[in-house]
Amino acid sequence: MRYDLVIFDNDGVLVDSEPISNRLLAGYLTELGHPTSYEDSLRDYMGGAMHRVHDLVWERTGRRLPADFDDVIHGRVFAAFERELEPVPGAVGVLEKLAADGVAYCVASSGSHERIRVGHRKAGLDRWFDDGRIFSSQDVGRGKPAPDLFLHAAARMGVAPERCAVVEDSPLGVQAAVAAGMDVYGFTAMTSAGKLAGATRLFGDMGELADLLVR
Repeated sequence: MRYDLVIFDNDGVLVDSEPISNRLLAGYLTELGHPTSYEDSLRDYMGGAMHRVHDLVWERTGRRLPADFDDVIHGRVFAAFERELEPVPGAVGVLEKLAADGVAYCVASSGSHERIRVGHRKAGLDRWFDDGRIFSSQDVGRGKPAPDLFLHAAARMGVAPERCAVVEDSPLGVQAAVAAGMDVYGFTAMTSAGKLAGATRLFGDMGELADLLVR
């Protein structure tokens, strides 16, 4: 293995949650008088923490979102997760390979700790991630595209940034990993290769990742 630590983004990389969450986010913003399509949501918010939604709406409209916005959207998303969420095809195989080879791994997500745990439980990934392997934007001052979350995860796992590989599927996440001085593997299942152009390598099938990490 070329790396001492593999850091996974969560949404869209481990759990197939991006279609669910962005559909619901677009719908709720539209309800509130901020017309947003599914494609708009993917473009503007995929990979970002919830504060990004608040910040962009304020910048564009001068209006604040409701005080209970986060609670409402999380409630809708969690309910949909219970009905629909599945692991990303191939993700379990990658985790099995890393565990078998004794390679450290963790998740560093823009989502809250609660969101990560709900998704992992529903998708059957919770057995792979104990508390020491889960890091959220809640743990740092700035979310992606700032490097803070990835640097925090590496420090807590005791690995130098240059010995880390990040697996990401959003432009914001790729920017954060590059800023952290880490190699980043861009997953193109939902995002075009051009939008992940800063990645060290690109791949479209999660089943390919374990082999790519050793080359």
